Amino acid sequence: MSATTYTGPRRRGISVGLTAVTWLFALGFFFPVLWMAMTAFKRENEAASSPPTFFFTPTLDQFRAVLDAGSAIYVGNSAIATGVSTVLVLILGVPAAYALSIQPVKRVNDVLFFFISTKMLPVVAVIVPIYVIAGQLRVLDNIWTLVVLYTAMNLPIAVWMMRSFFQEIPGEVLEAASVDGAGLMRTLRSVLLPMVAPGIAATALICVIFAWNEFFFALNLTASQAATVPIFIVSTMTSEGLFLARLCAAALLASLPVILAGWIAQKQLVRGLSMGAIK
Repeated sequence: MSATTYTGPRRRGISVGLTAVTWLFALGFFFPVLWMAMTAFKRENEAASSPPTFFFTPTLDQFRAVLDAGSAIYVGNSAIATGVSTVLVLILGVPAAYALSIQPVKRVNDVLFFFISTKMLPVVAVIVPIYVIAGQLRVLDNIWTLVVLYTAMNLPIAVWMMRSFFQEIPGEVLEAASVDGAGLMRTLRSVLLPMVAPGIAATALICVIFAWNEFFFALNLTASQAATVPIFIVSTMTSEGLFLARLCAAALLASLPVILAGWIAQKQLVRGLSMGAIK
């Protein structure tokens, strides 16, 4: 009888405790972002005060300073490098994922391992030869150099992701398309792509995040003409000192495009991340 009486309350207590712990972890991870957003609306003396200032009058001075510092050029460069490289990744990655899933080539596991092995090489190990080649080709400080590198950087993970989405497509769908007389391109364009569109959206967002946040290539291969948003954020740390509030304002503005892209594609992302969960 005691087991019957206390099992329900015990389970509810455990559930409430786990929920509380989860919320604490979530708030712990989110707190730095919240603190950055708060600091962006402070004055520099309030941002650098010790102990920290929790109550202050919000101001937009830091955002004006960021916009007046020519951030539009850096945002434009990042938008070009991110947008074009993501499109190229999808153009190259979709046929590759199709070939490795629905129409597998010989030694498919070796091909997949080769793709993913390129992500195991540290970027610092290849920056010198890339810099030398770019210098000889006279494409240093060129936005299209970053486009090529970001495409190569994101293509392996995109192929792996999209391959998993293609594998979730039932074979009966392909058989029906073949019976109806649809060729390879028509099947891919009219049947497969609409079905894996959520997965492609999820893959595209991952590529956007990686390309938008990339710092090492941009730092070493650009100067002024092709510098991206991460380089602009670093420029707030000058010889005169660290402008903490301005740094937070620049970082907050730099985060908005990715947040906006994720918000716009959230329905597709939820479907893409849950593909195959329910048959």
